[in-house]
Amino acid sequence: MSNTNTLQRWQFTNFGLEHLARAEAPVPSPGPGQILVRVEAASLNYRDLLLARNTYRWAAPLPFVPASDMSGTVLAVGEGVRRWRGGERVISTFVAGWLDGVAPTSSLTLGVPGPGVLASHVLLDEQWAAAAPATLAAVQASTLPCAALTAWFALVEEGHLHAGQTVLIHGTGGVALFGLQFARLHGAQVIMVSGSEDKRARALALGAHHVLARDSDWPAEVMRLTEGRGAEQVLETVGGANLGRSLQALARNGRVSVIGVIDAGPMSGSAFDAIGRRATIQGISVGHRAALERMVHAIDLNGLKPVVAAEYGFDEVPKAFAHLEQGAFGKVVVRM
Repeated sequence: MSNTNTLQRWQFTNFGLEHLARAEAPVPSPGPGQILVRVEAASLNYRDLLLARNTYRWAAPLPFVPASDMSGTVLAVGEGVRRWRGGERVISTFVAGWLDGVAPTSSLTLGVPGPGVLASHVLLDEQWAAAAPATLAAVQASTLPCAALTAWFALVEEGHLHAGQTVLIHGTGGVALFGLQFARLHGAQVIMVSGSEDKRARALALGAHHVLARDSDWPAEVMRLTEGRGAEQVLETVGGANLGRSLQALARNGRVSVIGVIDAGPMSGSAFDAIGRRATIQGISVGHRAALERMVHAIDLNGLKPVVAAEYGFDEVPKAFAHLEQGAFGKVVVRM
């Protein structure tokens, strides 16, 4: 990537990881209201894998550049840009155009249908970026726009997380581990559920208070560990029939944040459990820029460090996707 006039990127020419190919294009110039960012790191999400397999809720137009989460440096700004100057460090916003409040119908996600960031350079509207954390390097900062914000938005912005609560978290992927870190930051007890013995041990080492086996009667164990109260908040990253089991472990007036689609089938659960517990079940689709900026402030203030499962060079993007497919403890990141 030594030619400063040429943009390097990875794109899918067809569906399937075998159709991931490297391509070149001229480096674009920012138009009015746009910024040109030199990408320094991009992190992958499970959504990128679904888009690549064509198993997402809609098909991506081909060819497409994957990935929505990046950190980089502003190289140039277009006419009328006021938020940024050349040389400033930024991170992308996952839902471009969602600044605060309710998402407008004009907002779109980066990495399809918006521009993908698995490239040496990317053009963004000036409103589609936030200041990068001062305390994090590019690789760590790139993990924040989707996974970290999803956990923060569910627990803090919507769930009003506070000390003394119990948070039940499924899995050990990016969202789950950020959920663990944010819950600990707020003084909550964390119970995690994982199907991997190795990952259960690593979650305990990271600070989880209890980690339960997925094939166990974990709803009953959650009730026992909370002296019959249940968990006030659940990060439901699995979906499907797992929602019903999460409801069995929920405290009265508790909330379940539905985030994941690992089980892509219809969600199911007992209406009696939902009604009896006065449950709030809310779908979480990441969050807005204002929440991202508050989260970055909290990360800087408290010195929180994201869990990075592995870093790959720009030439190793197929290996990064293979790692993502296998299931990672934390985030998979590509360095530019």
